Amino acid sequence: MVLTKIRGQRSQLQQQWLHPEGTRTHHLVIDNLLPTDLCDAAYRAFPRDGNGFFRRKSFREKKSVSRNLRAYDPILSDLTFAIQDGRVVSAIADIVGFEQIEPDPKLYAGGLSMMFHGDFLNPHIDNSHDADRGRFRRLNLLYYVSPDWKLENGGNLELWNDSRSVAKTIVSAANRLVVMETNKTSWHSVSNVVVQQPRCCVSNYYYWAVSPDATEYFHVTSFTGRPEQRLRRLIGHVDNAARNALSRLFKLGRGKNLVNKSTP
Repeated sequence: MVLTKIRGQRSQLQQQWLHPEGTRTHHLVIDNLLPTDLCDAAYRAFPRDGNGFFRRKSFREKKSVSRNLRAYDPILSDLTFAIQDGRVVSAIADIVGFEQIEPDPKLYAGGLSMMFHGDFLNPHIDNSHDADRGRFRRLNLLYYVSPDWKLENGGNLELWNDSRSVAKTIVSAANRLVVMETNKTSWHSVSNVVVQQPRCCVSNYYYWAVSPDATEYFHVTSFTGRPEQRLRRLIGHVDNAARNALSRLFKLGRGKNLVNKSTP
């Protein structure tokens, strides 16, 4: 069903990708990816209180994540690995023009995420590589399942301009798949959740041995503040530099111990 949906909208999706509006970060949006009952079932499979999820809480972000797909209804692992199926990967690669991109069954930095009232994700660029630093992270695939999600709920994806002064908002609407590029300038964030309903998402990343800009580089997930958060921007600059230095020196990886233990 995922493959049929992608192939059926190939021309439209390619135009979205080639001509991004409101941001220079290339991206595409696929609505109504699956029948509604399957999307609803995926939402019900998330624990309402985030039980069993790892809680991240800092000036950078507040959210709950899990890569332990075996702990939940199989629909979540089925959905995750459907998006990693070789035919789906090839169809998306054809649309975006990336050759030989590969999914990540270990779900390094991917998997399941839940955001509750007051949770947020500040503007950031993703970790540049996979857990083994052998491939560059090139695509971020986000599938949202929380029913009746609206703009006013908060918890929406934001794609920023280079100076992080203006953002394009993409609502985290149920049954919506967003595919966005990740590189040195693909600053993005999630707005503060202002409702009691959890915002639930299934995340995947695709990787490629080829650098986005034909240069060799490495950086950890790097955060900054929003335009009005000047102090947080300063703290982020220092924090990013320190974590990058430590990661290069000691080969540390954020969340490497939280990878998926199950198999597709």
